Amino acid sequence: EFRDYLGDFIEHYAQLGPSQPPELAQAADEPRRALKSEFLVRENRKYYMDLKENQRGRFLRIRQTVNRGPGLGSTQGQTIALPAQGLIEFRDALAKLIDDYGVEEEPAELPEGTSLTVDNKRFFFDVGSNKYGVFMRVSEVKPTYRNSITVPYKVWAKFGHTFCKYSDEMKKIQEK
Repeated sequence: EFRDYLGDFIEHYAQLGPSQPPELAQAADEPRRALKSEFLVRENRKYYMDLKENQRGRFLRIRQTVNRGPGLGSTQGQTIALPAQGLIEFRDALAKLIDDYGVEEEPAELPEGTSLTVDNKRFFFDVGSNKYGVFMRVSEVKPTYRNSITVPYKVWAKFGHTFCKYSDEMKKIQEK
């Protein structure tokens, strides 16, 4: 979607006439207005895009704001300015990055969950995914309560290694 907006800004920039000479722009003393503006909302982020002009030329200002939720303080934001002459190269580089490293919108195939029973407890191992990635939820269920932890996919190997290490250490202790 962002790529499409960049394409629209590139087309709009191409249709504009020449920039105002710096002397006229400074003499005009009128507030700088955007030549074109758009905004995009994705989850808890907003992207504001403004094609503007100043004494140095035309540029695309992109501002990203992140709403951290109620009670978590004010909205944070970051801004970059791209010279209008470089928009095509920026769009092409962004498209290549998205094509090479972008994440598919379709949910990935995930392994089926499993469970095991120990004494009067049951442990569930459920694999899921959300906007942050793949995770495993390990739940401990007794007749009177349920408790769980969530382990992100990127630490499964370390988590498993640590678990096995403690299992081996306990075997050695019990064999003494």
